[in-house]
Amino acid sequence: MKLTIERAALLRSLNHVQSVVERRNTIPILSNVKIEGRDGFVSLNATDMDLDIVERVAADIARPGSTTAPAHTLYEIVRKLPEGSQVEIEHLGDDSHLTLRSGRSKFTLQALPVEDYPVMSGGELPYSFVLSADELKGLIDRTRFAISSEETRYYLNGIYLHAASSSGVPVLRAVATDGHRLARVEVPLPEGAAGMPGVIVPRKTVAELRKLIDEATAEVTVSLSETKIRFAFDAAILTSKLIDGTFPDYERVIPEGNDKILEVNCKTFSQAVDRVSAISTEKSRAIKLAVDRGNLTLSASSPENGTAVEELEAAYDNSAIEIGFNSRYLLDILAQIEGDAARFAMADAASPTVVREVADASAVYVLMPMRV
Repeated sequence: MKLTIERAALLRSLNHVQSVVERRNTIPILSNVKIEGRDGFVSLNATDMDLDIVERVAADIARPGSTTAPAHTLYEIVRKLPEGSQVEIEHLGDDSHLTLRSGRSKFTLQALPVEDYPVMSGGELPYSFVLSADELKGLIDRTRFAISSEETRYYLNGIYLHAASSSGVPVLRAVATDGHRLARVEVPLPEGAAGMPGVIVPRKTVAELRKLIDEATAEVTVSLSETKIRFAFDAAILTSKLIDGTFPDYERVIPEGNDKILEVNCKTFSQAVDRVSAISTEKSRAIKLAVDRGNLTLSASSPENGTAVEELEAAYDNSAIEIGFNSRYLLDILAQIEGDAARFAMADAASPTVVREVADASAVYVLMPMRV
């Protein structure tokens, strides 16, 4: 194999694929990226056996062929080459080394046999539908902050994607929760998604997928079965195993009858929460909201730092209520609201609060209160 490629194009693709490769591997071949050059393209493939990415990029192929090279080392070399340079990669079929040349630089890397490289992207995926890059980005961005990192509840370590119905309208819904907060976001159900199984997309897959969306302009084709999901972009294909577990019945957590409705300017409220919570030193950064007609008082206290109080105008016309929240969780939710106004539906100091954007009904957030 012999090919020449622009540094910038190679670096962009290597940046995507090398992040799938784990730093520590007991199986040597999994530390490598598979490089295949043919028909005017070089294809880069990396996997950790749960997640697999293949990305194609245009290159000048002098001699078609394939090999493997250490992913992180190759990425670091290309990253440190001068901007605008050309990179030549050569591998003689029977050799265990790969040569990389650029300008006056020459690197020789260990190449493991390409036959040993695992294939993960096969298998039938009976359900397939298309989402715009913006729709997929919205589903991820507005839910992933609530993904749990607690390994014991592994079934919460991802985004639950499923077909559902909202006021009789079919929707594709994404849900994430860590037990303290919940995010539920939906888009109109795409053609081909009806009847799909509910699947849990792992946290690492979500992170790698999000990077690819930033550079995607067109639509993304999503194909899935009960055990595997694939996201196909213009030049990249991401295939992942799904979390083998049952996502809890999240509808039971979303209260229906919360009648104490508070409306606030999202930006003003968010800045006030951020300021007042600075006084709190605990990990939870607890903050108290005291709500009365037309008025909202935020407060926080800590034995070391003292107290902080800030008053805001707010639309509220019900009996007075005091309720405590983890300020970091509250700020995470407020960061997802793009419009001016946020609506809080509360019941009492011990029950979950529902947060929505006033102008957008497609997202629902639930926040568990804290004792303050």
